[in-house]
Amino acid sequence: METNSHIISIYEEIDWLQNVINQVISSYLQHENAGETHWTEIAMPDLSEVDSPFANTVNTWNLTNLERIALILAITPHIQPEALDVFFGQNRIYNRGFTEFGGVIDKSHSGFLPTGQTLLFLITALNPEWRLQVLSFFENDHIFQKEQILDIESTEQYLPRFNGVLSINHRWLQYFITGEKPKLEHSITFPAQKITTNLEWDDIVLNPDIMDQVTELKTWLVHKNTLLDDWGLSKHLKPGYRALFYGPPGTGKTLTVSLLGKNLGLDVYRVDLSMIVSKYIGETEKNLSRIFDTAAHQNWILFFDEADALFGKRTKANSSNDRHANQQTAYLLQRIEDFPGFIILASNLKANMDQAFSRRFQSIIQFKMPSVEERMLLWQKAFSGTCTLHPDIDLYTIAENYELTGGAIINVLRYCALATIQRGDTIVQRQELITGIRRELKKENKTITQP
Repeated sequence: METNSHIISIYEEIDWLQNVINQVISSYLQHENAGETHWTEIAMPDLSEVDSPFANTVNTWNLTNLERIALILAITPHIQPEALDVFFGQNRIYNRGFTEFGGVIDKSHSGFLPTGQTLLFLITALNPEWRLQVLSFFENDHIFQKEQILDIESTEQYLPRFNGVLSINHRWLQYFITGEKPKLEHSITFPAQKITTNLEWDDIVLNPDIMDQVTELKTWLVHKNTLLDDWGLSKHLKPGYRALFYGPPGTGKTLTVSLLGKNLGLDVYRVDLSMIVSKYIGETEKNLSRIFDTAAHQNWILFFDEADALFGKRTKANSSNDRHANQQTAYLLQRIEDFPGFIILASNLKANMDQAFSRRFQSIIQFKMPSVEERMLLWQKAFSGTCTLHPDIDLYTIAENYELTGGAIINVLRYCALATIQRGDTIVQRQELITGIRRELKKENKTITQP
């Protein structure tokens, strides 16, 4: 048995849960003398002076006895699964388990896995009027959902929702046991990845009109709570904000999102569409739901890059696949509409986006190809470090003759830096620069005639 200080308070809570379970079952089955004590009379462990992750969470959130039952019931299979073996009792009338106890047995776990029904039984078997309180634990405004700590696993559509396993977020479980909450990892259960940048606002070159619109986004992120709460605009505005960035690749869409997060101290998570989009009906929606549910109560910027794959135009429903795609789009539309956080979608072409989505964006920003002056500035910034251009290179002429994005110019810088370091130098010759430019233009099936 583990004896570290973090887990002792959890074992004490499980002991209390066991006493509660025994009392509820005895009272429910009308065992002799069982009705003399209600389970609420069983003293909960006093955690007020305990310093452990579990105790601190219970104290900080001021959890009630009902909420503490829900929390420890979800934890118990991971710490002391035998504490729930009492639920394997047989109903002698039907020679089978008690339906009202809920629970499931998994092929990989021989113990009793509590479901939402198990929780409902414990709390409402003797007090049916408390059912609404239990249901509230799984509503969006409850602390369990805001902090993404408890959930009822999905079931088949024809099954009651509370037949799903009562689960605890693995990050919270590890925090309770070790005192450290692991970072969210890019996986099938969380198909998004945190993105960052080493650059600053001074490093990005944007058209002044674009920068003005980006500044509007910053203003919302900084003053949202003041506008909604202090100014009373919550009567008219939803807390969520949706922006669309569109324009050719390399024009600064992703970098702008990253800089917004960095400047405001917000994490930016880019959704991995390759792990979300599925050919199986209902799977894409389920994968997206994981993202939205996890992000709903986090102070993040949620970023959908190349969003056409998910938010593209709907088609005429000529086949079951078309109907499925349209249902998927409708689902996304509703989730985007209801999401309380900040979402940025990026697309190469605005025309690719479904108009139903476009109408719901608070901000639509076109990232255009940089002008000659902007390209000149991009070239100067790119070659302002150790790797520099030969003085004979007329940079303005380069900027004027070759229409490249900021991303493409960085690729040219990479090629030139490799070419110069191979010959033991730091100064880029004209031919090396032109070769780098030619390689970038070739990606777009363009050619240049300069030597």
